[in-house]
Amino acid sequence: MAIYCAAKVFTGKEILSNHSIITDDTNIIIDILPQERLHKNVTQELPVYPFIVPSFIDIQIYGAGGKLLSANPNSASLFALKDYCLKGGAAFFLPTVATNSYAVFYHCIDAVKQYWKDGGTGCLGLHVEGPWLNPVKRGAHIESYIHIPTLDNVRPLLDYGKDVIKMITLAPEVCSNDVIELIQSHHIIISAGHSNATFQQANEAFNKGIKAITHLYNAMSGLQHREPGLVGASFLHQSVMASIVADGYHVNFDAIKIAYKQMKGRLFCITDAVTETASEPYPHTKDGDKYISNNILSGSALTMAKALQNLVNKAGIELEEALRMVSLYPAKVLGLDDSLGKIEKGYKACFTALNNQLDVVEIL
Repeated sequence: MAIYCAAKVFTGKEILSNHSIITDDTNIIIDILPQERLHKNVTQELPVYPFIVPSFIDIQIYGAGGKLLSANPNSASLFALKDYCLKGGAAFFLPTVATNSYAVFYHCIDAVKQYWKDGGTGCLGLHVEGPWLNPVKRGAHIESYIHIPTLDNVRPLLDYGKDVIKMITLAPEVCSNDVIELIQSHHIIISAGHSNATFQQANEAFNKGIKAITHLYNAMSGLQHREPGLVGASFLHQSVMASIVADGYHVNFDAIKIAYKQMKGRLFCITDAVTETASEPYPHTKDGDKYISNNILSGSALTMAKALQNLVNKAGIELEEALRMVSLYPAKVLGLDDSLGKIEKGYKACFTALNNQLDVVEIL
């Protein structure tokens, strides 16, 4: 049994003052109690953290420490990525590979498998972003790799990536119903992104089970007064969830406020973070607090903790909701909100300790 004490504990529902979290030897939460109910001799020996919250979950991040996963598809790159995520308060992450050759996708699948064999923790699988995108909204993705998918090139990738690929970002308007249904039959989450879908096409896709949007506003059909596009559809549809990059470069903070007012608990954060690399086809160069590739904004330099701070201090989102946007809501997208994203009996015991400025103190 382990006991963690804090001046404040955010359970995912509310903030409790002067409480302790008790876990069993299988790392499951068995109780949350006021500290006064614990034996005085026990609490005197334990550190009291300023603020304990559910550990953060980043479901779109490409690499860290100079090791972009697509350029270095190996276990070592994922260990470097894990270290970066932990420093930013995220104990769980979904490494991501952008539009590339199928060979690179296979190598990244192998890297995740090897990472797990090497005892790596926190990696929830793989997020494949592309290559089944709309070239009109390709952003920094390489156009020569983008194409309309057929069953013959989708099926082998899904079979090879069984139990590893957890999310695929695609443009629904360029994919047939057969392709969408095949992906869904593998229990892979489809996220609409890099898409020029009309409002009608977007809603049709959502009604067919596409449940997420990749980096809201960026690389998609915008909200126009005669054609509300993918952004407008995501605002109005009551089940679809959307990720957003809260760095002030990908999205203006006032635009985040607008999106939050429209979507509330359907909006969540990703870092979309990349790392320095000179490797083709995505040579990322640091430019202040962001990265560029081939003279196009290509990724952030965010951590999840910095995203949290920006949501609160720059987008004006209340602390409890901002905390859900970096923990509970990403867990919900992945269908893991029955075990992650809350501090509650029966949930996995993995917490991020913060100070009062929302800086990461420790992963517990």
